[in-house]
Amino acid sequence: MNDEARDRGDAFSRCHPVLNFFYFAVVLGFTMFVQHPVFLVISFLSAIAYAMWLCGIRQILKMNFLVTLPSLVIVALLNPMFNHYGVTPLLYIESSGNWVTLEALVYGIVLGCVLFIVILWFSCYNKVMTSDKFIYLFGRVIPALSLMLSMALRFVPRFTAQMKVIRNGQKCVGMDVSNGKRMKKIRYALNMVSILVTWALENAIETADSMKSRGYGLPGRTAFSIYRFTKRDRVLLGTMLALSAVMIIGCSQGAAFAQYNPRILLAGIVVQGKTAQVSCDLALALAVYVCFGFFCLMPLLLDVAEALAMKRSRSYIGNEMTLTYRQMYEEIAKEGGTEP
Repeated sequence: MNDEARDRGDAFSRCHPVLNFFYFAVVLGFTMFVQHPVFLVISFLSAIAYAMWLCGIRQILKMNFLVTLPSLVIVALLNPMFNHYGVTPLLYIESSGNWVTLEALVYGIVLGCVLFIVILWFSCYNKVMTSDKFIYLFGRVIPALSLMLSMALRFVPRFTAQMKVIRNGQKCVGMDVSNGKRMKKIRYALNMVSILVTWALENAIETADSMKSRGYGLPGRTAFSIYRFTKRDRVLLGTMLALSAVMIIGCSQGAAFAQYNPRILLAGIVVQGKTAQVSCDLALALAVYVCFGFFCLMPLLLDVAEALAMKRSRSYIGNEMTLTYRQMYEEIAKEGGTEP
């Protein structure tokens, strides 16, 4: 996705906020609470594809390799060190007198993958669900809490931007953390943190005063909204509800069954010669997996469809303009040939 398209926003971001919030609620809910490997693989591929489309390939790869992957490894290794359930021992730790089991190690990897995928989805959430959308959805129901959550969700990006401004100012006067000896660097760093915290407190007070002066949260107060529930939104919402219904029915029948304690049992997958005894048949399980994949890829498919439609439209307009100019030249040539 090029910079111009990213600045303009993707097609799913321009849908109604109800659709945006419902989509991320369903995707995050299934990712966190359904820990079947097939669901995690589908969610991971969809999340990384959509995140790269929204944020760019370089930024996502940088975030994953520097922050997310080390966290995944730490979580995956900590679980078998402190939890010793399972029936398949792998390693005996003499210092603690405990076994490292295959089940604990696999579940630690699963927990790390869940954390990794959720972070990817939240990177997409921050791009799509802006603060004005969140306040539009929950401003009348829980006005104070919605304002606090909106401020908290944009806490990190605003602090990062302000920290860059503060550091550039400190560099100009020679008081950056890269200048001086160790004690001076520490003092300069504490000074920048103090400036940042002071700015944050003042900004919070200004925001609270501004919203209070506008009558935010008062009963009977009306609010202007640019969001309209269009025909496309109704079609997308109906499709999402239908897919969600199939996924919920399938999961209730055992299509997403996953057990890691004391033995690994997965629906539809044979592990160590054993499989989960669930009532869900293979056809329903495959239908659930396909529906979940289509649901996760729906924003990306919508973006691709819009990009192709825009390309066809531009090609059609270009052909029409070419034909128009050709007709004009032919008419001019005919008129020039009939002149005496």
